[in-house]
Amino acid sequence: MNKVLKWQQWNRAARKFLWVLALVGVIASIPIAANRWQMESTSKQVEYVFDYSDLVNIAAYQAKPTEFLSGELEKMKAAGVTTMSVFESRLDSLETAGRLTLYNESEAALLQRQPIPSGQNFTYVLFKGTREKEVYEPMIRERFEEMEEIPVRSWSYENEQGLIIETPLANALLKAMNPDPLSVEQITRAGFQLLPRMSDQIPYDQRKVDELLAKYKELGVTRILFDGDSVKGVASQEDISSLDGFAELLTKYGIGVAAVENLKKPQKGLNTLAYKTQYNVVRLHSLSDGDAAGLKKNVITDRFLLAAKDRNIRMFYLNGAPSANSEKGKITNPLDNLYISLGDKDGAVKTLEDAGFKPGKAEAFQWSQPDWFLALRAVAMVGAISLIALLAGSFVNSLTILVFLLGLVGSAGLYVMNSSTMEQALALGAAVSAPALALIWIINRVYAHTDGPRRAVGGEWARSGNTAGDAAESALQLSPWGALLGGFAQPGTRWVFQGLSASRRFSMTLAMFAVASLISLLAVPIVIGLLNDITYSLVLEQFRGVNVLAAAPIGLAAVYLFLFAGGSVWTSLRRILGLQITILWVAAVAILGVVGMYYLSRTGNSGVAPGFELAFRSFLETTFGVRPRTKEFLFAHPLLLLGIFLSLRYRAAWVLLVVGTMGQLSMVGTFTHLHTPLWVSLTRVLLGLGLGVLIGLILIAAWQVAETLVRKWLHKRKAAVHG
Repeated sequence: MNKVLKWQQWNRAARKFLWVLALVGVIASIPIAANRWQMESTSKQVEYVFDYSDLVNIAAYQAKPTEFLSGELEKMKAAGVTTMSVFESRLDSLETAGRLTLYNESEAALLQRQPIPSGQNFTYVLFKGTREKEVYEPMIRERFEEMEEIPVRSWSYENEQGLIIETPLANALLKAMNPDPLSVEQITRAGFQLLPRMSDQIPYDQRKVDELLAKYKELGVTRILFDGDSVKGVASQEDISSLDGFAELLTKYGIGVAAVENLKKPQKGLNTLAYKTQYNVVRLHSLSDGDAAGLKKNVITDRFLLAAKDRNIRMFYLNGAPSANSEKGKITNPLDNLYISLGDKDGAVKTLEDAGFKPGKAEAFQWSQPDWFLALRAVAMVGAISLIALLAGSFVNSLTILVFLLGLVGSAGLYVMNSSTMEQALALGAAVSAPALALIWIINRVYAHTDGPRRAVGGEWARSGNTAGDAAESALQLSPWGALLGGFAQPGTRWVFQGLSASRRFSMTLAMFAVASLISLLAVPIVIGLLNDITYSLVLEQFRGVNVLAAAPIGLAAVYLFLFAGGSVWTSLRRILGLQITILWVAAVAILGVVGMYYLSRTGNSGVAPGFELAFRSFLETTFGVRPRTKEFLFAHPLLLLGIFLSLRYRAAWVLLVVGTMGQLSMVGTFTHLHTPLWVSLTRVLLGLGLGVLIGLILIAAWQVAETLVRKWLHKRKAAVHG
């Protein structure tokens, strides 16, 4: 027994030591956070890119395609577009651009007024002129003869030169070649930069890729965007180390890559290529055909500003496609809408420039870390383990030291196996532990100032000594709270606490909320210190466990409130298991389930907000510059403030403390969006706290006014009855 008591004493003493270690971990993480803050300021230029193949397709529906194409290039330059993307060419894209004409076997026979040959199904090509023959014949022969071993021979029709490719047209159309040289020439002559799009379809040849990148370098190309589900060189990496060779060539010519955000599936090999090119990567946001045509100027502008400011986007890729408009009776396109959205005085280009994002070549972040950061991250790791151990000890005191020691040993072993997994696991553990500890601290303080520590959570309604009756207590007795929560308590438990004045409860509420918020925010520097890597800023890696962070602190706070804060855990558990299930309970659980599912569905990047909420978000963004989180300032923070204030007098209000956990975890969750600049996350949290406190104070004042009015009304009613 003495050994057990001594072990308990050691664990209680260890808690103070662990809080010190957690604070040391926070302090050690500050230089790392400062390094990230500096890194995020090294890339501020944004690049506006239009898909040149879309422009060619739109021009194909015009009466004078060549004249239209030239005119639109001038309009795009005036609107702020600086770059044109060019895909690898195929025979059909060359035909659309007017470089050549294609025929299948039957069409070629009809053209030559000859019977369709039996036993063959070839592709026939006629060039538009001598220049086209000189440019495209070598490309076609190289792709089909050299790479695919498909015979290609000369052919002509009425003085027009061409080729016969001995493969069906459907097969020939699938073969990718280098970008159209004449289109590249036209684009550069018009004063645009180039963004080549490369696929992994063309068989990899180090010499030819070297020659191609050398030409791109001469043309001023600084970045490449990949087409398809993989980067160049992935397919033959195992055979000829093509991905390694491609990375060497990109580094040789100083050419980086662009990573498209929000792809359903990341492009294969991108992470490896980014690592091998020293993370010469920028993030790209794509505006779809439908959005380019259907969204209004202010929506596009807001989207681009939010992307640049909140998500480190430095390239905007604009798509456009022709569409049949039956109402107007013609083929329409989104170009005019894009020109207005970009080039107006309050359009995207000017708005982003005013916000500090000037148009120009997109540049990668300048990122480096000194070697001594490894020691700081080790200290941050110990800080995270300390928070986790403190949380475990809050539920079972005897586990505090054991969890801390196991955390040290387990983290060391996991670091050797996979350091990234270890860092992510500890970051998640710290992010969950801090807000949970904050709410546990509030619950304990509320107990200490009301029923005393380690008392029952609920029970039968018991009158206080106030014979005149308390108006609010009477109102609460008639509410569903008693029926819903009364079964948790032992007989005779008080539901209304006397002794604390409203002014005293108000000052205590502000103090508790401030301390709890500081405890929750302890996790932020530690998460930043553990996950301070350029891969997170570029979303090549992400914080893992968003849904766990969204739900675990709320669940832990609820479990602590109903099981661990009110006497014996086993007694509380037996009381809960012995509850009589009523329709009210079933309805409450069903409502909580629906609310919980909706809450989790809105967590992370996959949630979809309704239209009115999007409009409200836009208003907040315009008003404050950085949008505070709605669930924090409009819901969770005010309810936590009101909950603390009421909990110091009414037991039923303790459930609001659990709801208020949402705001505390949300503050930490804001900083787990590691691709968002730190100044944005910090501003967002501070705005949420400021507005949340303001709204919370209004709720408290409204409650006090309502409570006073109810008390007076009941007093008059009682006087009338006894009068």
